[in-house]
Amino acid sequence: MRLSTVILPVRRWQDGGRDAWVRAEQLGFHAAYTYDHLSWRSLRDHAWFGAIPTLTAAAAVTERLRLGTMVTSPNFRHPVTLAKELITLDDVSGGRVLLGIGAGAAGFDATVLGQEAWRPAVRAARFAEFVPLLDRLLTEEAVSHEGVFYSAREARTIPGCVQRPRVPFAVAATGARALRVAARHGQAWVTAGDLGLWRTGTPEQSLEAIRNQLARLGEACAAEGRDIAELDKILLTGLTPDRPLESLDAFVDFAGKYTALGFDEIVLHTPLEDSVFAASETVFERIATEAPAQLAGC
Repeated sequence: MRLSTVILPVRRWQDGGRDAWVRAEQLGFHAAYTYDHLSWRSLRDHAWFGAIPTLTAAAAVTERLRLGTMVTSPNFRHPVTLAKELITLDDVSGGRVLLGIGAGAAGFDATVLGQEAWRPAVRAARFAEFVPLLDRLLTEEAVSHEGVFYSAREARTIPGCVQRPRVPFAVAATGARALRVAARHGQAWVTAGDLGLWRTGTPEQSLEAIRNQLARLGEACAAEGRDIAELDKILLTGLTPDRPLESLDAFVDFAGKYTALGFDEIVLHTPLEDSVFAASETVFERIATEAPAQLAGC
């Protein structure tokens, strides 16, 4: 079981922002991710910095830590410009980038550019076009595409990624169409659980919901001629009814259940005061440094 963290981009680089990424590497995390939003929910009126510049700066102050988005969406991204930024980030980091990508939601990002929020079916359709085009842009030197939602005219993405054939995709998906995208293009699958259970569900209900998501992922993989075992399974915590950061024992118990379910990586939010991700820094550090040994036999 790999342990990773999410560092929300809320601090100026010289006022704690840099230190958070260095600390993540020192604590031994496998990867550190950040949200790719323009603002987020309860933090909408607080400081919030861009994901790709933040990850590029993080690449310059770390050596081993894998870096990624958790997750990018088409809400304000275009495949051509995103591909160029990812190639650059992969180069700066020496091939340590993973792209978490999902269809997006009806939050602030969905309307900030002046459009109406897309209906779920439209988001799914856009996602199903966005990911294959991005795949091509990251693996081919010149790409032309005229789609329903996205176009590219002789887009050049030379020299391509350091990682070959491209940076890995960790596809966040729960709906049928997005799961097919994950099965076809993903090197990993990401879930945050059933968000409908976040506030009012139980840990048992959440575990069962995620078990069902895994079953549907298996069906999508089978339809694409892939073995579900080919995809890493990543669980983003903090948006389920569980409280794994209450203590080291609570986390080990939580992680053991999801290891048994087949997950390869668990992602914890770095504690952030006055937010839904507030937690004990001491417990967080103990989990990072002590839990891996306790989970080694799971």
